[in-house]
Amino acid sequence: MMVPELLGSLIHQCSKTKALRQGLPLHAIAIKTATKSDVIVSNHILNMYAKCGKIREARHLFDEMPERNLVSWSAMISGYEQIGEPILALGLFSKLKLVPNEYIYASVISACASLKGLSQGKQIHGRSLMFGFDSVSFVSNALVTMYMKCGQCSDAFLVSNDALELNVVACNALITGFVENRQPEKGFEVFRTMYRKGFLPDRFTFVGLLGTCNSSDDLRRGEHLHCQTIKLKLDSSAFIGNLIITMYSKLNLLEEVEKVFRLVEEKDLFSWNTFISACSHCNDHEKALGAFKEMLTECSVRPDDFTFASALAACSGLASIGNGKQIHGHLIRTRLYQDVGVGNALVNMYAKCGCIGVAFDIFSKMEHQNLVSWNTMIAGFGNHGLGGKAIELFEKMRTRGVKPDSVTFVGLLTACNHAGWVDEGRLYFNSMEETYGISPEIEHFSCLIDLLGRAGRLNEAEKYMKKFPFGHDPVVLGSLLSACRLHGDVDIGKRLGRQLLKLQPVTTSPYVLLSNLCASDEMWDGVAEAWKLLKGSGLKKEPGHSLIEVKGTFEKFTVVDFSHSRIEEIKDMLKTLSWAVVEVQSQLFNSVELDPKDDSDDVACKCIASFLDDEEAVSQRDRCGLCDKKVNALKLSQRQNLNSLQLRKEGRTRGHPGELMLVEMLKVSENDRRTAENVDSVIESFQVNKD
Repeated sequence: MMVPELLGSLIHQCSKTKALRQGLPLHAIAIKTATKSDVIVSNHILNMYAKCGKIREARHLFDEMPERNLVSWSAMISGYEQIGEPILALGLFSKLKLVPNEYIYASVISACASLKGLSQGKQIHGRSLMFGFDSVSFVSNALVTMYMKCGQCSDAFLVSNDALELNVVACNALITGFVENRQPEKGFEVFRTMYRKGFLPDRFTFVGLLGTCNSSDDLRRGEHLHCQTIKLKLDSSAFIGNLIITMYSKLNLLEEVEKVFRLVEEKDLFSWNTFISACSHCNDHEKALGAFKEMLTECSVRPDDFTFASALAACSGLASIGNGKQIHGHLIRTRLYQDVGVGNALVNMYAKCGCIGVAFDIFSKMEHQNLVSWNTMIAGFGNHGLGGKAIELFEKMRTRGVKPDSVTFVGLLTACNHAGWVDEGRLYFNSMEETYGISPEIEHFSCLIDLLGRAGRLNEAEKYMKKFPFGHDPVVLGSLLSACRLHGDVDIGKRLGRQLLKLQPVTTSPYVLLSNLCASDEMWDGVAEAWKLLKGSGLKKEPGHSLIEVKGTFEKFTVVDFSHSRIEEIKDMLKTLSWAVVEVQSQLFNSVELDPKDDSDDVACKCIASFLDDEEAVSQRDRCGLCDKKVNALKLSQRQNLNSLQLRKEGRTRGHPGELMLVEMLKVSENDRRTAENVDSVIESFQVNKD
């Protein structure tokens, strides 16, 4: 027969290692040998269940114990606190008739911290003072954490000063507390105090401090912390490495992000997720996709929902439908149930890649749709010029009882903008505050001003600018200045341009917009003056560029860059296209009867249908090809599958309506399809993909 001391020792080892499977037979032995009634053995069994998270079994055993001592109460209260049940911990503490020991005080003080129960925490603090437990290190550490969680930084600091000895745990609690209470400077002062007192920081010391370095002004401080982790040999751990990666990604230092990531010895799931999302945050979507593929092929860590959502976001940023479909296929093969976040990412990816029909199909089949789902789909319709569908979906969302937020209205106003629906856009803008209690922000105001500007209502747009505090925002002024160029209103444009130059003297956009405005009215002296001012400012305009995906790799084309290996073929194709686009577009719009109520997709449908039915147009169509500068020329010259064409534009380059229609027409001509069914497919796929 096993003696109680040996049995208790074995069960205690199971508690320390959380080896429940090995502990269960020992519990059975205790029952058979009647040693279960021994309070010491029972306490070990109780502690094992609590440490292994089996709190119900622990409470059942606690209630059945014929005799309980302070260890029994401590194990049960601590168990509740450790699994995140602070209310149950405090409830059990209130039933305790014995004088609590320091372990019980530490547990209930931690429970008060979780609940931010300052009043109850102070009462327990007072009781601990009576017995002198406040000077015990782990009790004082719990008190520091409790006061910090409750926002009482000064009280926490006093407790730490009154403690018999300051330790690393107390310093970590102070640092974290000061950071969480928006007093990072005091946190760094504690950090410096640690070094003065000879304490070596541990990994928890850096958690709060690294999180404060999120702007360019904090770069030097962040680099200093990084150096400290290297000296302490903490930087190669996944825990610290992930924090440093996050810090550098906030500062858009992707090169440093990758260096830190590669030095992490045992990368966990969070390491990969942090790196992939950091690449996307820094707009290096190619690197993000490369990291995702590396994760799938070269390591044993399995991606989770966040990984897939991040990878799909990278596909959206690149408008890479090929990679997006591969990830979607992987999800179908490996996932029985689809997370709503992944579903939203799929909807966004297909919408950004121009496949709005597929995006809506996925949206419609989602088991659970949250507000982000609705917002993503509304924005998708809006960006594709499908204003009617966006508004229809918004009304459906309202009938389902989903309350819109500010993001919803950005999508709605964008939809009205692209469809040219001024009255509807103004109605939704005004309803934000009146009906939904949502205060318009700069994004909403920019959409409204852009909508009015595109419609030629420049004076009305100016009145709105005077009415709202966002009127002098550079984005708003730039939008209206572009509208002045579109409608030839040089007087208003010059006035806005001068305002914009005062607000943004260190960016190139005001000079370029002024130059374009003067050029539209053939005021060449004004153009020369604008460029002279730009040159005198010492600024340099960043050239726009386009990306195209060919056979899984991305080709990048920049303005005035002629270094491509097939540049002569591209230039020859462009000469043909430059003539073809103007001629074909002129014929299209002159031969089609349009209704004033038609929105952009109706106009496109009629033009495409006319084009496919006209023999002369077909002849011209067969002679020409795609036109989105050098990108589409390369696509044609390689005669790739045109149905997979996806473009991503950077800068202020915009596709010409005639060019965009030619893209869709050529998708049909590639396979010589001219049936009514194929006309419908062209019309369905006619979408404009804008950044």
